[in-house]
Amino acid sequence: MHPWSCAALIVIAGSVGGFVNALVSNNGFALPRRVKGVLCPGALSTVFIGAFAAFASWAFYGSGADLDVTDANALIHLRFSAVAGAFLVGVVGAKWITNEADKRLLRESVNVAAVKNISADRVQEIVSGSPLQVLENVTSA
Repeated sequence: MHPWSCAALIVIAGSVGGFVNALVSNNGFALPRRVKGVLCPGALSTVFIGAFAAFASWAFYGSGADLDVTDANALIHLRFSAVAGAFLVGVVGAKWITNEADKRLLRESVNVAAVKNISADRVQEIVSGSPLQVLENVTSA
């Protein structure tokens, strides 16, 4: 198989992994945006990050690592395990970036909550939901 065809399949598998991460996240299919100075990646970014992470992993550690891209006659074997691994790396790579955004949203929530006098009765109501919802709840409290 041609090396660039293999790379395209790996990128597609990683993109699907990023898409699956967007499906299972609490944020849904939002577009990338900034909320109170925190960059929230959104679904498109997780697809892109998944594709990039899968390609990088395949190129560094997979069958793409031994490939000489200057050799016009180079052929490569792409195993199903490499495609499945690219999918998994896509999910995990996208999950990493969404976790980083969630962590920053929660830090900002703590900063906002620190200056407010919130009653103990409302605390459970405020902290339920996704990190973005927590920030919105704390801001409106």
